[in-house]
Amino acid sequence: MKEENDEDLEEIRRAKLEEMMHRVVRKPEKTALGKPVEVADATFKEITQSHPLVVIDCWAPWCAPCRMVAPIIEEMARDYAGRILFGKLNVDENPDVAMQHQIMSIPTLLVFKKGQLVDRIVGAMPRQTLEPKIASHLE
Repeated sequence: MKEENDEDLEEIRRAKLEEMMHRVVRKPEKTALGKPVEVADATFKEITQSHPLVVIDCWAPWCAPCRMVAPIIEEMARDYAGRILFGKLNVDENPDVAMQHQIMSIPTLLVFKKGQLVDRIVGAMPRQTLEPKIASHLE
């Protein structure tokens, strides 16, 4: 009986470990299909190079125009899931990327195609103005 319990416990441990490893090892674009992924200084390069078209929303929590653009980015992430990867980079928490890309005003959207910066969209605007600018980069 003790041997069976030990085997059961070992199986539960293995399953739990596998589940935990799966959560840690998953690629960012697979964890948030249909919604923006969180981007940090440490993950920025990997994320921008891991998908053919990536839009990074550079924002801060205190920024009112950023809060106006956020729901638009979330809608577009849903609507363009599988074609455009949307990410959100908090510039207060990730100053390296903000300095590297000379983010002087927020919100700023950085558009990367095949890992290369191809467009920079600065300021809040309605979806009907923003969407054509982003969609123009689809192949």
